[in-house]
Amino acid sequence: MRYATCAPAQAEDPDHRAGMQADCIPAELVARLVELGHAGEVELQAGRGEWFCALHLARDHAGRGRQEEALAVLAPFVATGRWVAVETAAGLLEGWGRAEEAIALTRAHASGGGVAVAFAARLLARHGRGDEAFDLLAPHLADRTAAEALVDVAGTVGRDEEAAVLLTARVETPGRRDCGCPRMEPGNAVELLAAIRERQGRVDDAVALLHAGDVTPDLLADLLARHDRVGELRAYAASEVMGHATDRLAALLEERGDVDGAVDVYRRWLEGPGCDVRLSLAELLLRHGRDDEALEVLRALADGPGGTEDVVVYAVCGYHTDRGRPDEALAHLDRLKTRAGGEDWQYFGLRLHLMAACGLLDEAVDLARTDPPEGEPWFAVMTVAAILADAGRTEEALAVLERDAPDLVRDRAGLLIELGRVKEAVALLQAPVPQPTWQEPVDPVDEPPF
Repeated sequence: MRYATCAPAQAEDPDHRAGMQADCIPAELVARLVELGHAGEVELQAGRGEWFCALHLARDHAGRGRQEEALAVLAPFVATGRWVAVETAAGLLEGWGRAEEAIALTRAHASGGGVAVAFAARLLARHGRGDEAFDLLAPHLADRTAAEALVDVAGTVGRDEEAAVLLTARVETPGRRDCGCPRMEPGNAVELLAAIRERQGRVDDAVALLHAGDVTPDLLADLLARHDRVGELRAYAASEVMGHATDRLAALLEERGDVDGAVDVYRRWLEGPGCDVRLSLAELLLRHGRDDEALEVLRALADGPGGTEDVVVYAVCGYHTDRGRPDEALAHLDRLKTRAGGEDWQYFGLRLHLMAACGLLDEAVDLARTDPPEGEPWFAVMTVAAILADAGRTEEALAVLERDAPDLVRDRAGLLIELGRVKEAVALLQAPVPQPTWQEPVDPVDEPPF
């Protein structure tokens, strides 16, 4: 039960389906069809424009050494110019030692910049044409993906300083304005410039850039850790309020075998005003078999003002469930429910799963039907279907969805596949999704309608 609604596929837009897995037979259902022996249906649908079916078939041909058959499957999608198909075909060609064909294919689609030009440039660099790759990327420096590729390529052809000059100009002269404020393009210029300085051995310059730049704290923390600048990392952890530097310092100490030192880093942090790192502390203790200490930390967290936050609830329940004690996790939910004067709908599904784990599956189904979470009945329906399917009661799960949540097309299709009703599943996925009918607003009138 890991699906969501989807609709019919056409070969014209595999990019959209690759990203969203919508309007198609999604990749996970294609894989399940193959697992259950329905490869023939996958091949049939590949010929009808289903991208993920075609992708599976092409990879299958490639794995069997059938190069031309694989390319033929992809050809209709490549012909549309959609990048995901071009990238897939180029990757196969390169893997077969046909790099020049891969380069020619990607170069033809790289003019728009972004992911396409970055891929084409890295491909060129891998095959001894790094200077050409650098020159291809330079006009697209405003794009963060192309800029990352430029920095990578520069390191392979000895053009680090040239890349640094280009990025420095970007850092010192922000580009377009966003809400009236200048915005750097690319947005990752500072971190990329710092990466070059680090690669050149100018670590102090890299540290200064990250300190002064508007970058996420983990970048500076990682840099300090990589160069064993523990004192600076400790000082940074003491002032960085989000806890990223604290996590990195603790991880560094743990990597060195100093678990007590890592624990102490977290405990000292808890004495300050920054964010709560007790979950990280509990995870550290659990990794080293210190379960009792971890439970003590989790209990203190659960009893505090943030104890009803979802990450805390799931951590506490997960602790008990992972140790074969779902009844204790369920008891924790009961305490939270009493404390809050009711149960948040997002924990209702967790309750049902815990009840099922305790052998109370039928009681969980009855609870969901008689007392669903207020305002979120669909959530109860999904959860009931999931626990029924997990218990092997697939027909019942499908009946629940068909009766109470027919819009969950992918969920229903997944269950149909499990039941061997493949044609029905495919037809359901490919059925047109009804579009809402727009009605023109009616001008209000003063006279009553009579």
